[in-house]
Amino acid sequence: MHTVVKNLIDITNLVHTKVKECNIENTPKIIAVSKTFEIQQIMPLIEYGHVDFGENKVQEAIDKWTNVKLKFPRIKLHLIGKLQTNKVKTALKIFDYIHSVDSEKLAKKISDEQEKQKKKVSIFIQVNIGNEIQKSGISPNHAVSFLNYCKNLNLNVVGFMCIPPVNENPIEYFKTTKTLTSKSGLFKLSMGMSSDFLAATEQGSTHLRIGSSIFGKRNYSI
Repeated sequence: MHTVVKNLIDITNLVHTKVKECNIENTPKIIAVSKTFEIQQIMPLIEYGHVDFGENKVQEAIDKWTNVKLKFPRIKLHLIGKLQTNKVKTALKIFDYIHSVDSEKLAKKISDEQEKQKKKVSIFIQVNIGNEIQKSGISPNHAVSFLNYCKNLNLNVVGFMCIPPVNENPIEYFKTTKTLTSKSGLFKLSMGMSSDFLAATEQGSTHLRIGSSIFGKRNYSI
């Protein structure tokens, strides 16, 4: 068995155990974050039957996934990195989910482009849950009004995404995001990465973004 497949199975088992322990209704999807890895390193997971993959950069995703998605149409591609407005047109051609919508300008651009392409993607609003200056995302205080703005643009907002501050206990941040999601009448939560996916599972995450625990150390020269 290939290492990446074994890693995915191990993580899946840990998540299933946590779901049972906490009596959680739905098991979260695992998004295998494949940014910087070449398609031959990802292929064992595709052949194993995994369908959810995450990328950070639009051009990298186009180069890597265009032909693969034609061959494996069940694959769902998630954009988890920051999306520039000038890349929206291209992004909508390859991605099924965008986890990083964080401004009115970006939301409007996606809305306009969806109309042109006659394609609707599922959207997570990125919340800057720790109100960190260096991070993207909507302030938690403005999340509901921004959600309403997105709904008025006819965007398919499915939930909120957060990245808790590094070196802090993520639990309270996950709880806050979960409460925000519930109050907003949304059902999906994109939270939890390699370092904290079990804590995120415990707090009701529906989409875990796991990269290095599956693929190993990243090649940042790409």
